[in-house]
Amino acid sequence: MVRIIDYGHYEHLVVDIESQVAVVTINRPRAMNSANARLHWELSQIWSDIDKDPAVNVGVVTGSGDRAFSAGGDIKEAEERQALDANAKFGALIDEMTIARDFVYAMVNCDKPIISAINGIAVGSGLALALLADISIINEDARLTDGHLRLGVAASNCIDGREAERIGLVTKAVPSSAVLSTAMEIARDLAEGPQPALRMTKRALNQWLRFGGIASFDYSLALEMLNFFSDDPGAGLDAVLHKKIPCFPSGGRRAPGGSE
Repeated sequence: MVRIIDYGHYEHLVVDIESQVAVVTINRPRAMNSANARLHWELSQIWSDIDKDPAVNVGVVTGSGDRAFSAGGDIKEAEERQALDANAKFGALIDEMTIARDFVYAMVNCDKPIISAINGIAVGSGLALALLADISIINEDARLTDGHLRLGVAASNCIDGREAERIGLVTKAVPSSAVLSTAMEIARDLAEGPQPALRMTKRALNQWLRFGGIASFDYSLALEMLNFFSDDPGAGLDAVLHKKIPCFPSGGRRAPGGSE
């Protein structure tokens, strides 16, 4: 099969192709595969590359190591952005919103099936990546977490893999040792199937996202960015970094030992 895509420019994604299956591994294990600005950008590009690659019929995405699929956005970068003046922060948030939108749209618009092998915790943007896949295989002990509310911005929840399977949020929960092998078994089967039919099926199924869910996503993304102009995210980030209870200015909660 002719290769027209070079994946060598990706810094935090490792792409291995075998039997027309591309395994995309998020490779920041020391940071629990959290997404810095570069990785966010790479996630907005990889699915278009896979969609165009004639050597690939199916994509599988997983995290390196055994602790995390992806722990969401890079907290240190978020802290640095929060310290910017209003104009600089506005520019940074517009860039972040654009990349986040492109990443979601790229997964929805990729005609080839995408399978997530959720080997560990998935948070924030990592959670979006895990659940936007067409098929999701999760470690039954892994946690799915949207910790935005704890950071003082919109949305929050937390469940484990077993519960995610029970409520239909993921396709299947399996023991940790079987996550990638199960995903690969499904991927190989799909890679040998009728490709035009599979791709048109995905395109048809994703119509509800294009004409319903995406509009809600764009709206929620804009509201999330707006929240970053309040003082609450700074308090939330400080609490996460120092492992303490957040004291949000808008909520009136005082730090332990604080004065009236």
